[in-house]
Amino acid sequence: MAIPKYQHIKDELKQQIISGKFENGDKFYTEAELIKIYDVSSITVVRALNDLATDGYIVRQQGKGTFVSRARKHKLVEFSDVETFPIQKAKVKVLSIKRGNTLNILDKLGLNPTQFYYKIERTRQIEDDTYIFHQTYIPEQYINPNYPNLEYYSSIYDRFKEDYHIHMNDEHFEEVNEIVFPTPSKVAKVLKIDENFPTVKQVKTTKLEATGQILEYTETYKRGDYYKIKFISCSRDH
Repeated sequence: MAIPKYQHIKDELKQQIISGKFENGDKFYTEAELIKIYDVSSITVVRALNDLATDGYIVRQQGKGTFVSRARKHKLVEFSDVETFPIQKAKVKVLSIKRGNTLNILDKLGLNPTQFYYKIERTRQIEDDTYIFHQTYIPEQYINPNYPNLEYYSSIYDRFKEDYHIHMNDEHFEEVNEIVFPTPSKVAKVLKIDENFPTVKQVKTTKLEATGQILEYTETYKRGDYYKIKFISCSRDH
């Protein structure tokens, strides 16, 4: 089956962008230039350009022209915390598990005022340093109130997987990181640091992709000297 002309043009232009012929923000070909280059109708050229715009490779601005996108959709950015020690040596300790229904947390979990959640506080330690303090809020329906001991919730993701068959790492999440200085007094006390010691606050919300239901809202504080993050860009096609 023959490839449509607009598809052929789109693929060639996409390859030119990916190969680096154009820099982000560069002005792209005009419709008139493409009509002359490929000897095709304006309808064919417009369809190819519209598809490239939909896929995030170019931006079309009325009255100004067409430009190579500064944030192309074919590029993905992956990030991950980089531990500064063998992660196998880290120990998790559950400090408390409490049922609550404070309005601001209910709102973050998408719950109504008559519903409840559980707040789970945990720390992570390496040798003598407590380097992470987690405060995780989970809708009541995902907590087993008859848990045998606090350590039952040392891995919340294991609980979701084993008790509810939900793989949290596969669900949609949003995370915001910010440097906190000074560190809140309660957090500094748990981490055994001075309040003037910087920490990184990580706020994460995880949703069930199938329904959009919020499964978890977490506020994590990490000691600044244990914080290192790595970004990797990769092609959507690979």
